[in-house]
Amino acid sequence: MRFWRSFNHAFAGIMYAARTQPNLRTHLVISLLVLLSAMLLRVGRDYVVGLVIIIAVVLALELLNTAVESIVDLLTVTEHPLAKTAKDAAAGAVLVASVAAVVIGYLVFYEGIINGGQRVYEAVAAVPSNIAFVVLAVVAIATIFAKAWAGRGSALQGGAISGHAALGFAAATLLAFLYQRPLAALLAYFMAFLVAQSRVEAKIHSPAEVLTGSVLGTVVALAIYLLARAHLSLPG
Repeated sequence: MRFWRSFNHAFAGIMYAARTQPNLRTHLVISLLVLLSAMLLRVGRDYVVGLVIIIAVVLALELLNTAVESIVDLLTVTEHPLAKTAKDAAAGAVLVASVAAVVIGYLVFYEGIINGGQRVYEAVAAVPSNIAFVVLAVVAIATIFAKAWAGRGSALQGGAISGHAALGFAAATLLAFLYQRPLAALLAYFMAFLVAQSRVEAKIHSPAEVLTGSVLGTVVALAIYLLARAHLSLPG
């Protein structure tokens, strides 16, 4: 329980920052666009690792910037030059990382962009696993945004939308369309339904919150699948 509480506190910090810091919301949206672009251009694994690292660094520094601002506001009641220095330095760290991210993004995507055209579409030929990663990431971030906007619940428990139901139905939708086997789809949606039902049974979410999460996960998965299906190499 202590282990899960520590995760809950960490996600609570992310949700607070997402709710109160416009810059973090901007970074999250840009991160999603970068991941989608990496999928469409079929960027090499080594380059994807670099993208994930720099995205994590930028988001982590943005969270630290929020922490520094909160501590400074807590400890000071009047304007002080050192308080301003602390906030400016923290913001500067985010700026440095953001500039580095732009440079890395340019270097990573340069070849894909200049070649463009048919290469881009052919590059999508074998990306079911990449689509799964992108869909789950989009659903998770959308859930955090929804909870932050509503101002209720934590990232792992309760709130305006059920993240468990959203992820469960997103995974079920992907399995249904990627494998196109009625039995597999039935079992996948059955497991997603059990996940959703357990959230209601435990009184963590209301039926409406679970339904909202289920719809969100299904719609996101379906939209991304339809976007890339013409170029997918589906499992046999």
